[in-house]
Amino acid sequence: MSQRMPFGLKIAIIHRAFRKKMDEKAAMMGLTSVQLRVLGSVSRLEEAGTGEIHQKDLEKIEHVTHPAMTKFIQKLEKKGYIRCVPSQTDRRYKKIIGTEKSKGIHKMIFEQDEEVLAELCKDFTREQKENLIETIDMIFNNIDFEWH
Repeated sequence: MSQRMPFGLKIAIIHRAFRKKMDEKAAMMGLTSVQLRVLGSVSRLEEAGTGEIHQKDLEKIEHVTHPAMTKFIQKLEKKGYIRCVPSQTDRRYKKIIGTEKSKGIHKMIFEQDEEVLAELCKDFTREQKENLIETIDMIFNNIDFEWH
């Protein structure tokens, strides 16, 4: 049956299955997968030595609107994962700082991502899994997408 299914539908189903499994992992921390992804971006930027992280930076990385990111930030701050403090370079902005609770969380997210991929590819040989990743990377390179 999957042979007749359009490619786009297959990708959508795979995406939903992957996201569901990531949501389950995020829920164990009291978060949604989107909140966890935002935390991962903050963690990654901090580890890379980015000076100040502002809401606009996260909006661009996550491709979300200002109101949506405002809600994510408020919830993450309320849950103790980030702090918002006045910017030292521009008082009109608040800089976002990860708390000890979220330090290095991007590494944990990467590990969870690997676990979900392994689960979805459990019947693959090592070579099949490597070929899948290589093929997906080739498709990804054909997409005009900027990731930070």
